[in-house]
Amino acid sequence: MPDLLIELFSEEIPARMQAKAAADLQKLVTDGLVDAGMTYAGAAAFHTPRRLTLSINGLSGESPDTREERKGPKVGAPDQAIDGFLRGAGVAREDLDVRDDKKGQVYFAVIAKKGRKADAIVAEVLDTTIRSFPWPKSMRWGAGSLRWVRPLHSILCILSDEAGAQVVPLDVDGIVAGNTTRGHRFMGPDAFTVTGFDDYEAKLKRANVILRADERAEMIWHEATNQAFAQGLEVVDDKSLLAEVAGLVEWPVVLLGEIGQDYLNLPPQVLQTSMKEHQKFFSVRNGKTGRIEKFVTVANIETADQGATILAGNTTRGHRFMGPDAFSVTGFDDYEAKLKRANVILRADERAEMIWHEAT
Repeated sequence: MPDLLIELFSEEIPARMQAKAAADLQKLVTDGLVDAGMTYAGAAAFHTPRRLTLSINGLSGESPDTREERKGPKVGAPDQAIDGFLRGAGVAREDLDVRDDKKGQVYFAVIAKKGRKADAIVAEVLDTTIRSFPWPKSMRWGAGSLRWVRPLHSILCILSDEAGAQVVPLDVDGIVAGNTTRGHRFMGPDAFTVTGFDDYEAKLKRANVILRADERAEMIWHEATNQAFAQGLEVVDDKSLLAEVAGLVEWPVVLLGEIGQDYLNLPPQVLQTSMKEHQKFFSVRNGKTGRIEKFVTVANIETADQGATILAGNTTRGHRFMGPDAFSVTGFDDYEAKLKRANVILRADERAEMIWHEAT
């Protein structure tokens, strides 16, 4: 029984859409296969910013032969009724059986269908899935008619067993399925072939792509907390931010950055909210004072200067966003007014939860 591997490789998928898209891919494909008479042992879906992946193991090699008996009109019914039944059943009049029924003799059609090979069924199901995929937002590009969340570049679709891997014959709007993919956009951009899921995941990792979102999240959190602990600080726990950031990178590189002295006088909740919403930073606080003193940002690339340029750029961007006037304040009203001038509007729930305190 072969295993099926599918990868849909595109431009960056918004982080908020990735998990549901992976789940949708799994459901649409597996439901389609089952509806076509196929069986499988297990399935798992994965996502990164540039790819949706589905692995199905123990797929049946073909659908079973089927035999369906369909009851038709009475013998002697108008020709129009009989002809309609023949068209629906796909049989000729001479192929009909006549059987006794409670109300007399009726026609029966026996419809026998040969099973179909797995590759033909997979191609049909995946074509339908891609063309009707339920993205919240989608786009067209180039001269084609296909819609996808971002331009779809390639389709990897292979069936593999002990004899080797076979590419499923599929062409979706000019995108022909193959057995190749690519790694990280900058650190592993060259194409490579794969023979199955284990080979695929291992080669992706060598090409600087961590396929599993939970593994990326674990790497981020582990490295962030270790770096903060080394400074006597702690990372503010934020599971939603962690999930989002894990969806922004294929190869997470955790960097610990400094917050300028002027910014340390901001209420921790305000600083934390601003860094999370606008820069996707994790807040790093002093456990004794509760003050936010540093931040963690997650890059998608390793650099020769160990992230120094990235940190400098992120720090400058953060300072530009907040604005210098936002930090010379005399109280909450003055603070909120200056935030508004910097195009930052506090929601009602944020105002209700906020407590002003004097910096010490």
